Amino acid sequence: MSEQSLVRRLLARVFGETTGGAFSETEDFAACPRGTSGHPDGLDGNSGYMASLRAWYENPLARRIVSLTTQYVVGRGVAFQVSDPETERFLRSFWNHPLNQLDRRVADWSDELARSGNLFLRLTTDAGGQTYIRAVPAAAIVRIDTLPNDAETAVAYEIRAGSGAFDGPVGYRTERVAAADRTLPTAADAIYHVAVNRPVGTVWGSSDLVPVIKWIRRYSGWLEDRARLNRYRNSFLFVVKSRLASEAQRTLRQKALNAQPPSPGSILVTTEQEDWSVLSPRLESHEAGEDGIALKKMIAVGAGVPLHFLAEPESENKASAEASGGSAYRGYEQRQQFFLDQLRELLAHVVSRAALANRRVDPDAEIRMIGADINASDNLRASQAGWNAVRTMQALRAETRVDEDEFRRIVYRFLGES
Repeated sequence: MSEQSLVRRLLARVFGETTGGAFSETEDFAACPRGTSGHPDGLDGNSGYMASLRAWYENPLARRIVSLTTQYVVGRGVAFQVSDPETERFLRSFWNHPLNQLDRRVADWSDELARSGNLFLRLTTDAGGQTYIRAVPAAAIVRIDTLPNDAETAVAYEIRAGSGAFDGPVGYRTERVAAADRTLPTAADAIYHVAVNRPVGTVWGSSDLVPVIKWIRRYSGWLEDRARLNRYRNSFLFVVKSRLASEAQRTLRQKALNAQPPSPGSILVTTEQEDWSVLSPRLESHEAGEDGIALKKMIAVGAGVPLHFLAEPESENKASAEASGGSAYRGYEQRQQFFLDQLRELLAHVVSRAALANRRVDPDAEIRMIGADINASDNLRASQAGWNAVRTMQALRAETRVDEDEFRRIVYRFLGES
């Protein structure tokens, strides 16, 4: 007899058929051997993407982890500056075009990047040089072709036709779309691919949720079990021991009690021939909270966030919360810088494609991306450091120890500006 069938029979014996619908969600935690992922299909390739997508759809912790990344990476929005005025005018028309509306889409792109680890953007350019961008679901990418001697450089993508859907008829059609190449721009459709959590030498990224999916499942199973047990905690049975002459008398007495059971708070008077007692479950749940915290800590560690980010303040105060958030802020800063670099590269692709039809656009114009502040307290510390630097440098400048250029350079440095 397998471990899974044994666990299933034991739970069914204790709780009856109420576990039937929920058992499939928790049996991997109860019955999988140590050292296994607990997921029968594994978490690699497309199955990992679908597992992350399902977790994001169904589990509030998974959705919170993804939304936290976007809230810090995108924040109030993304802006850009271009060295060439004509090129900047074109990019703003591209950015705000009704078919692009990138102010709204960048948040969706950040969600997809954290959720699947891959962001596939399809670039379509019209005869006038205007480019339109649509995100392609990772599940629609059938294969990525790379250079023979460089597994990290993609040359083409095989996409399932009608890439807005996840399911389709057997024998679906595919199309081959070239990878975007800024050195050899063309007006043909191209795919710009962004990947995170990508092992060295590979082309596919990995979801931020992959390390925590197993623990999110286990925490959900634990929480569901606690809710089910608490539901039955107040259940009880009356046990009546009577001295009866026959089975028929016992049956009649039981029918009479079932017809009019004692109501809560009532007074029951019996004779010496009857002994009443109550049978109720004894749930030793004083350590259940510690188990839940342990599971949630694993989720927080895998997501790279402190516990109070996941609605679990534990015993933290303001000082300890700020200290524990430092590592998370650094991670969000790294993701934001990577995301802004990819947006700048995307705009450079758009400009190079527009330059084929519009000579006023400069493909070599410098583009600078501006993101939201990760931590507002950094601004306070920078302003305090800048004010102290101004007072110190003013005294040195008054003594002619530093010139005006050196004064500005040092003050800007303490203000966090280059």
